[in-house]
Amino acid sequence: MIIFLFFHGAYWLAHLYLFFKFRNAFPLDIAGSAVLSLFLVFMALSPMSAYILILRAEHTGIKNRTYANAVMFSGFIWMGLLIIFFFVSIPIDLYNLGVRLAGFALHNDISKIMISQLSAFFIPLSTSICLNIYGYFAAGDLRVERLTIKTSKLPEDVDRLTIAQISDVHLGIMVREKMLDKIIDNILTEEPDLIVSTGDLIDGGTKHIRHFAEKLKGVNARLGKFAVIGNHEFYSGIKNSIQFLEDAGFTVFRGRGVTAGGLINIAGIDDAEGRRKNIAAESEKEILSRMPSGLFTLLLKHKPDVEKDALGLFDLQLSGHTHKGQIFPINLAVRLFFYPHSSYKKLSKGSAINVSGGAGTAGPPIRLFSPPEITIIELVNDKINIKEHKAFV
Repeated sequence: MIIFLFFHGAYWLAHLYLFFKFRNAFPLDIAGSAVLSLFLVFMALSPMSAYILILRAEHTGIKNRTYANAVMFSGFIWMGLLIIFFFVSIPIDLYNLGVRLAGFALHNDISKIMISQLSAFFIPLSTSICLNIYGYFAAGDLRVERLTIKTSKLPEDVDRLTIAQISDVHLGIMVREKMLDKIIDNILTEEPDLIVSTGDLIDGGTKHIRHFAEKLKGVNARLGKFAVIGNHEFYSGIKNSIQFLEDAGFTVFRGRGVTAGGLINIAGIDDAEGRRKNIAAESEKEILSRMPSGLFTLLLKHKPDVEKDALGLFDLQLSGHTHKGQIFPINLAVRLFFYPHSSYKKLSKGSAINVSGGAGTAGPPIRLFSPPEITIIELVNDKINIKEHKAFV
């Protein structure tokens, strides 16, 4: 909730900032200022209000969501433009402020080297448009991240196991069938032994994307497909979200685990968004303590929060949620709220974590210097000859 309020408040302040930037570049009378204010308020409200309309349609059975979809799409496009405009504009304002202060300190008018108010508006605007166009296409450029881990916890007759991790696909309004097809094609090419989804597979309801579940159901792995609930599954309605995941062929873990094929332990818990509402939910320590010892243990958990009491009870926690920031320089803020925020990191007591940057987008349908990804994790028995393998950790 704190993070939500922080970003929501910052988003409204960015609109206020844009209001004054526009007025400085184009002086307006009272009527013009009122029109601009109403427009900015509408655009600031559009993503959240459209999301509420879509969820209402999901729960009431309304089939025509064209208006809500259009408002949400335009609202998120606007959000992407505003975010980049803001981060490009601030350095220009700081430069102009520095010139003013230098002129004051030197008792000399050096305002000629300042950037004009008109340029201070159009430079960020044109940069934002260009970077959003780039980011829109970059969001469709799916990458395959690879991680190879040596372990002594595989049975002696198993030389390796391959795990495909997908996370934060956000299938719905902004992420559609084209990205899903790319994910499926990559997984089929890799032929993993195990497929896991670490939350936020869907976004904004499930009734309009049920055909996606059929596509996912056709992708199988010999040891199974397992998923945990992310915060957006709760927002979309937990009952329908679980039904979608099960229709897609996933076994949904909500505070439990299994030993897959007698080869590897897999446990998973709900996102904290749901666990806060479940007073009786077991701790990670309790869940993991029941898993058979001696086997490699995976813990599936949407947010990359690490419970100290669980350290040593799992070998690898697979998480997502952060999108690796999704849009530069928001990734710098993500570092403040999540640690670790991306990629692989060794923890204490033999545990480690891998945080996926995710395959989809949340909010603006762009990715700026944070490409979409799925992760292929190869567990290799350390008793075999490892000369043929690369990138061991």
